[in-house]
This record gives sequence, C-alpha cells and structure tokens, in this order.
Amino acid sequence: MTRVIVHAGFHKTGTSSLQAYLGQHRKALAPYLAFYGKADFINAGSYARLYAQRPFFWRRWAFRRAIRAFLNAVPAAPVIVLSRETFAGVMPGHRNWLRRTIRGYAFSAVPICRELRREILRRFPGATVEFLFTTREREDWIHSVYGHLLRSIHLTETFDAFRARFPDLIDPAVEAQRIAAALAPSRTHIAALEDYADGHAGPGDIVLDLVGVPANVRAALPRAGRANIGQTAAQKTAFLNLNHSGQGKTALKHIKDTMLREAREK
Repeated sequence: MTRVIVHAGFHKTGTSSLQAYLGQHRKALAPYLAFYGKADFINAGSYARLYAQRPFFWRRWAFRRAIRAFLNAVPAAPVIVLSRETFAGVMPGHRNWLRRTIRGYAFSAVPICRELRREILRRFPGATVEFLFTTREREDWIHSVYGHLLRSIHLTETFDAFRARFPDLIDPAVEAQRIAAALAPSRTHIAALEDYADGHAGPGDIVLDLVGVPANVRAALPRAGRANIGQTAAQKTAFLNLNHSGQGKTALKHIKDTMLREAREK
C-alpha cells in the first residue's frame, strides 16, 4: 500500500531547509522514500497560493487540475513525500483580494489539503494519506515573518507597529491542531522546529523519523546546513528604509536580492 506524507507548511518553520536536504539526498534516500519538493510542482504550489489570496471556486479548480497533472506523472512508490508550504496557503501578513490582511492558515489549508487528499487517492487508490505541519515558537515565528515581509513586500511598519496590528496573530502550533481536527480521519503529524533545528539532518530529520530511515543510512549523509536564513537586524533596518524610499517594486527587489547575495558570499 502506498503511503503519502504531505508536508503542507508552515512558512518560516524550517521548510526550505527540510526541502533542500531531502532534495539534495534524493538518490540516497530513494530506497526509503520518493521526495518531491517546491521545484517539482511549481504550478500546483502557485495555484494554491493564489487560491489562498483569492478563494474563488475556479482557482480551487485550477489547483485541482495542476496537482492532478503532477500526480499523474508520479510513479508508484511505497512512500511518497510531498513538501510545499503553499499547500497551507499564503504567509500571514499578505493581503487577500479584499485588501484585508491574512491572519492565519486554516481557512485555506483545509480546502487545499482536502483537494490534495482527494487527488492522491484518485491517483493511488487505497493509499494512506498523512499530513505534516512544522511549527515554531510563536514570537520567534512572528519575528521571522516580519523579516520576510520586509524583504518580499513594501512593508513600512516597524516591528512594534506590525506586532501591535496583529494581537491575534496565530500560534503556529495551535493553528496546526485546528487544521488537523478538520482533516480527520487522516493522520496529521505536528513537529516543532525547535526540536529538530540542531539535528544531523536539521528539519529533514522530521521526515526521516516519520519514514523510519535507518540510523546508519542517515549517519552516512552529510550534516545539514541552513537554507533561507532570516535577515539580520541590520538587514531588516536597511529593508525598512528602502521600503520608505519610494522606489518601484522591481528596483527594490533587485537591491534587496543583491544585498542578500553579497551577504551570503562574504
């Protein structure tokens, strides 16, 4: 029987590190799991994000068509892992089609994951479908979300102003429990980044633990590095000042990307 584990989020909880590690060692792990990450279903991931911002039925259909096309090309395997944080929707702090700030995931994650489950069972009848949500300590997560938004959109608020605007911003662990209840009877695993960040495979250990990859196989793989490291305080200040500069989106993106690339190369 096929077992499919859907790692559906959340953003800023080690997802990039998890995807990078499992993708990098895909060949070595092939006897134990078939891994598919962000680059493997760009269309489906994008349609999921668009649905979260504009939850119209035709956008849900577009996601369904995209994920069906992807799954139709996936060969059968005992264990299949799909990892894409947009399967939970869009990062809180972005705005929806009504220009209202998105404050959580459940409203989008539940219908998207139900579509995923339906299409997985269509492709692999009788499969066991499980979900995985990675979480992070709430205040640390909010700081990371703020840093990401400074880089990705024209956020012009200080952190204190941003935080004050979100007194009810979700706790990722609580949100994951809420989604898990709605996805029953499918099993949902919830894992905190803090419990895995320093492990041999970093957040990748979460999946390796779930699958039961032998210890000797894991030990033979190199130790994980970190992917998508958050911005430093100095970078956040620089991005905030840039967002107040009045420059266009294209120019700002180029400047920010250059700053990040130069920082990585040092």
